[in-house]
Amino acid sequence: MRHPALIETERPHTVLLLSPANLSGRRGAMVMNPKADFDVARQLRSSEGAPLGDVFSFVSGLYFRGKATYARAFARPANGASAAWVISAGGGLCALDERVTPERLRGWASVSINEKNPHFTAPLARHASALLDAHGPATRFVLLGSVARKKYVEPLLEIFAERLLFPAEFAGLGDMSRGALLLRAAREQRELSYTPVLGAQLSRARP
Repeated sequence: MRHPALIETERPHTVLLLSPANLSGRRGAMVMNPKADFDVARQLRSSEGAPLGDVFSFVSGLYFRGKATYARAFARPANGASAAWVISAGGGLCALDERVTPERLRGWASVSINEKNPHFTAPLARHASALLDAHGPATRFVLLGSVARKKYVEPLLEIFAERLLFPAEFAGLGDMSRGALLLRAAREQRELSYTPVLGAQLSRARP
């Protein structure tokens, strides 16, 4: 029987890329309300700000909470740096636990998340390229998000190409079902299987 530490070192390095929460809805307005008195809203207004993952988990609920929980369980960097990154509207990739303020979130809100908008794609491509350069050829880059949404997928595919993966179990599931799946997998310490995004995109393009 192999030692658990040996098994851990044999696992491939895995960088997880999380699609963002939508701040324009009711819960986004709640957390940004300067009079809100719940914990994450008070943290957000503090001088240090609140962890991005906590803010987005409040805004998005089950889906983002599942992504964040799964990322904390299975992200494995190659060099001790963060391996769980959130796609943002105007700030490229931000660490899951990076602190954000209302001012920063309002700045993002002015940027349209669209694969043709350079204000969105340029910082995303710059940060994705830096991640690719910092990791070896065996590292997996896994998108925890919908591969049907070109606004995230196209800029990432330009950088990672066939190395961009996503959970195969996501196919056919809605957002809430994906969140529940990720929470269950993290609770059971069962990493999902991954498949190339590029292959999925080509399959969708076939008549």
